[in-house]
Amino acid sequence: MITVWGGQVSRSIRVVWLLEEMGLPYTVRQVDMLAPNREPEFLALNPADYIPAIQDGDVTMVESIAIMEYLLGRYGPTPLAPAPNDAAFPAYQQFLHLGEAGLATLMMPVIVSRFLAPEAERDNWGATWCLHSFGKRLRLVADRLASSPYLAGDAFTAADISVTYALTLGLRTCGIMLGDAEHDYLARTTGRGAYQRAMARSHEGVKA
Repeated sequence: MITVWGGQVSRSIRVVWLLEEMGLPYTVRQVDMLAPNREPEFLALNPADYIPAIQDGDVTMVESIAIMEYLLGRYGPTPLAPAPNDAAFPAYQQFLHLGEAGLATLMMPVIVSRFLAPEAERDNWGATWCLHSFGKRLRLVADRLASSPYLAGDAFTAADISVTYALTLGLRTCGIMLGDAEHDYLARTTGRGAYQRAMARSHEGVKA
């Protein structure tokens, strides 16, 4: 049984959503990252103290995209990950990683500045630069969606899980502006049954 350590509105939703799409059994352990102390069991699993993390038998992993690639490789093949010789593979690979490296990561300085920094430090140059950079990288998503319903082409893939999380994070916490194509895209991805189940399971997980 795979155990996912995460939070209700964290990157762990990528992992739980993928598990639902693949039909794999799992449990969720909630980790409150705003609490002053984490459970020793979690810190022993990931002493760097961030989520998500998974346990799969003797395997322990952190980093949401790496976990997704592990699950896709270990329990595939699956249409959620096009094969390297598939014409959709380059776009799939690009957007799978863009969702974190090019989008969600840029949101973190904005989020911590707006919600955690002292009042006088919230409107800072670094956070403003990150928000601007997010907007530039978002053009890659908009351009892709102008010619296909999903980021790897006609079919939904794990790349859409990656980018959907980043876009919803930006909408929820940073007030990013999306065009009609991106809003329609999010309606398609978050309207999937696996996404709805993942959100429910993430909120019902056992508190660590």
